[in-house]
Amino acid sequence: MMNDRPLILITNDDGVEAKGIKELTECLRDLGDIVVFAPDGPRSGMASAITSLIPIKYTLIKQEKGLTVYSCTGTPVDCVKLAVNEVLDRKPDLLASGINHGGNHAICVHYSGTMGAAAEGCVFDIPSMGVSLLDHRPDADFTECCRLGRMLARRVIKEGLPHGTYLNLNVPNTPNVKGLKVCRQADGRWVKEFKRSENASGEPVFWLTGSFENAKPIHPDNDTQALDSGYASLVPCKIDVTDYDFLAKLKNQWTIDN
Repeated sequence: MMNDRPLILITNDDGVEAKGIKELTECLRDLGDIVVFAPDGPRSGMASAITSLIPIKYTLIKQEKGLTVYSCTGTPVDCVKLAVNEVLDRKPDLLASGINHGGNHAICVHYSGTMGAAAEGCVFDIPSMGVSLLDHRPDADFTECCRLGRMLARRVIKEGLPHGTYLNLNVPNTPNVKGLKVCRQADGRWVKEFKRSENASGEPVFWLTGSFENAKPIHPDNDTQALDSGYASLVPCKIDVTDYDFLAKLKNQWTIDN
C-alpha cells in the first residue's frame, strides 16, 4: 500500500460478494488505497457479535494496485478486529461498512452487523461510518447511496470524527433523494415480529418479520421521519452508552445497598 494515500478499510454484513460492498468499493477507489475485509457470506443481524469458540480464517480474493480484497469466515466485527490486528500495516484513515441491503435506521442500529462493524472501527479510534439503502433486493440501485456515501467519506477523511463517535447514513429507496438531513435516532420498536409457519414434520417454525412503530411523541427530526419524506438520514452515534443524566441522579438521590 502507498503510505502517502489514505487507507480505507471496507467491510459489511451481506458478504464479500454482495453488490452493495462492490458498489461502495468502486465509488471510493480514487479516495485512497482500499482493503476490503468482509464475511464470506451473509451475516445480517450479527450486531457486535464475535467468534470465540472456534478459530476463524481469511482468504485473499483479489489484489491489484490500490485494492486488496479478503473474505473471512467470521462476523463483521471479527473482520474489523482481524484486519486491524493481523493484516493491515497501519491504522486506516476511514472504515466504511456497507452498503447494506436494507435500512439500519432507528433501533436497527443495535441489531445491525453493518453498524456493529462501524462501531468496532470506532473502538479502534478509526473514523467510521455505516451506509445502508432501504432496499433489500440483491440487484438494488445504489446510485444515490454511492453519491452520498462518497461525499460523506471525503468529509470524514479530511476532518475526522470526535473520539467515540461514528456515523450512520441511511438512504431511501428513491432515484432522486431530496437531500441529507442530520437526525436523531427514532425512538420505537418492532411489532408483530414473527410469522408462524410449520416445517415438513408439522412443527411450528417462526420467520422474522414485523414493522417498526415510532414511540410517541414522534420527534420531527428523527431518522424515520426524514427517510419517509424522501431524505437521507445521518445520525451520529456514540460508543459510550452511559446515561449521564441518570448517573447523576443515582449518585445524588439513590442509596445503593452493598
